[in-house]
Amino acid sequence: MRARILALLLFAVPFAAANAEDEQDPNQVIEEAVSLFASKMDGRNEELAADRAALYALIDEILLPRFDRKFAAQVVLAKHWRSASAAQRERFIEAFYQALVRRYADGLLEFQRDMVTILPFRGDLSKPRSRVRSTVQLTDGTKVSVDYELVKRESGWLLFNVVIEGVSYVRNFRAELDSEIRASSLDAVISRLESEIVGSDESAAAGE
Repeated sequence: MRARILALLLFAVPFAAANAEDEQDPNQVIEEAVSLFASKMDGRNEELAADRAALYALIDEILLPRFDRKFAAQVVLAKHWRSASAAQRERFIEAFYQALVRRYADGLLEFQRDMVTILPFRGDLSKPRSRVRSTVQLTDGTKVSVDYELVKRESGWLLFNVVIEGVSYVRNFRAELDSEIRASSLDAVISRLESEIVGSDESAAAGE
């Protein structure tokens, strides 16, 4: 269930872009994002379900400028980031982002606007990080807490983490990849992620 919710919301959020002349606060980013995403997906569920390549392209077009890939990758790698070379960091940033898109893409097809309720903002806008809280109502009526963590950049607030029922996707990936790196190497993990991407794209091209 947690993976499905993450899929629904991780990629829905970044549809909102702050206007250069009227910068949005974190809640405004999320609120507009949910509405815009619902609008962009309206009537396209079957089309995108049948064309994964188009689904990946849509996510990439919208998410890439609004998701802090480098910061998310740095948090996920933790201490391994410090020992990684510049080339390893660049490869990991790209591989992690693309694998994330492919791992959760299908969950977007279940998204509906009325699932999400954004709660009043209680953060401190003077700090470099912020959290937006929300609740998501699933089809069986269950309500789940979902928090979005954003970081302030010159371009505005950028998403880097989603926390579902207190469980952070960044921390989950960090634990998963730390064990894998310890058992093999960072290069091996990067290669595995890159292979996962190629496999997903080949399946998409074959219409599977």
